[in-house]
Amino acid sequence: MEKLKSISVFFPAYNEEGNIESVVAKTLEILPKIAQEWEILIINDGSTDRTGAVADQLAIRNKRIRVIHHQTNQGYGSGLKEGFYGSRFGLIAFTDADGQFDFSEISQFLETKKKTGADIVIGYRINRQDSFVRQLFGRGWTFLANFLLGIKVKDVDCGFKLVDKKVIDSIPRLISVRGGMISPELLAKAKKAGFKIAEVGVHHYPRKRGRSTGADFKVIFKSFVDLGRLWWQLR
Repeated sequence: MEKLKSISVFFPAYNEEGNIESVVAKTLEILPKIAQEWEILIINDGSTDRTGAVADQLAIRNKRIRVIHHQTNQGYGSGLKEGFYGSRFGLIAFTDADGQFDFSEISQFLETKKKTGADIVIGYRINRQDSFVRQLFGRGWTFLANFLLGIKVKDVDCGFKLVDKKVIDSIPRLISVRGGMISPELLAKAKKAGFKIAEVGVHHYPRKRGRSTGADFKVIFKSFVDLGRLWWQLR
């Protein structure tokens, strides 16, 4: 595969001290193989563990790594926005910092983009390794987002995506801060602006360290409220 001219990769991270170093190390093995120029951004979203300190050490060891710190936890959506708007290069990829994705599968995203001409390539999780409750909520959330927003995807909030920066620069500024809302907002605004979206299956692995916070009932309830508001704004 011909190397890309450049790519930005970012990781939103909240209390991922046990995962972030290995996730970045695996990404560093891949990036020189696929791009001539690249950068990594770590968005430390107000972590209360050593995530920020570990990220700073990684940045000291490699000047292509930058760290953005939030003093308080602002939410997954805020982390994604920092990554999207803080990336320097024309192609942006991100995965979650919990180690449940294999960044080497970025090659499939690049191949799909080349074949389809898509402006956004989103993953959908193969054999999703989450609790039954999270999987049930995920299917319901995708169905509702597809129904209200007309985006028609298999896995709306999969945390592995490839996005042309021209999409981010062209669509109305993203406003969501909650984890469940940021992807529906991005995809709905991109589709409304005429950008092409493609999908690719990615493997999903069990979390080895740390704890997920995405299944909090209050977060889920507020996300449904926000989805209704987004539907009203875009209609």
